Amino acid sequence: MRIEISQLSKAYRGSVRALDRLDLTIPTGMYGLLGANGAGKTTLMRILAGLLKPTGGSVRVGGHDIATGAGRLAVQRALGYLPQDLGVYPELSAREFLDYVALLKGLDARPARRRRVGEVLEITGLSGEADRKLRTYSGGMRRRVGIAQALLADPRLLIVDEPTAGLDPEERIRFRTLLARLAGRRTVLLSTHIVEDIAQTCRDVAVLAKGRLVFEGTVTDLTARAEGRVWTLTTADPPPTGGLVVSALPDGAGMRYRVVAGTTPPAGAQPATPTLEDGYLALSSARE
Repeated sequence: MRIEISQLSKAYRGSVRALDRLDLTIPTGMYGLLGANGAGKTTLMRILAGLLKPTGGSVRVGGHDIATGAGRLAVQRALGYLPQDLGVYPELSAREFLDYVALLKGLDARPARRRRVGEVLEITGLSGEADRKLRTYSGGMRRRVGIAQALLADPRLLIVDEPTAGLDPEERIRFRTLLARLAGRRTVLLSTHIVEDIAQTCRDVAVLAKGRLVFEGTVTDLTARAEGRVWTLTTADPPPTGGLVVSALPDGAGMRYRVVAGTTPPAGAQPATPTLEDGYLALSSARE
């Protein structure tokens, strides 16, 4: 489900611009939206979900103009949305909660509703825990319930906002794998500030900074931004200056630093193969 965004802007009180003339095209499949907290990602997600009106510009989702009532309704019918903070009823079981949400989404026929709830529980790996109270669920399990509710209407567009924030490594990997599986025949828009989530799931990525689009392309293209700019240096001296220290690990009597710097490396440094995180940091430092 193709998304076409043209000159999209959103200003809040006090002339704060959350989005500033954003131009972006998102194709079908898994797509990453990367940026620091406050970059404008959540504002964009809420506009795409029809929950927030832009100040200017246009958005077309699957050919529908979300500025019109008919277009917004058509998009919402094709949409599954997992916000950053999904409220649940802790005294309900996952099955009861999903049954309730399915009713709100218009799945009125009880047999069909029960069947669909069972399907999304299976998809998200929660069938064996479906009758436990949600208050007993871990953070990762609650996020999977969030994906389950977003999938109830079998959406063509799935929007997930910071889905792995606060999860332990095992749950994060499980969640990323689930999202990648779901992208086969739908558009999945993954918004996050966690670079590794993009690196492990997406081929295409856009980077926002202060409401503006600063990069659009493949993960490989973004990684290449750090080509020739990543170095490792082992020393007992203070951290190197003139670059961004990405990591520091004890190494014998000194420290082993990984640095994203300019084309001139620190004295004694060795070149290193860049990662997506290096490319993202190189992009960010070039704008400062």
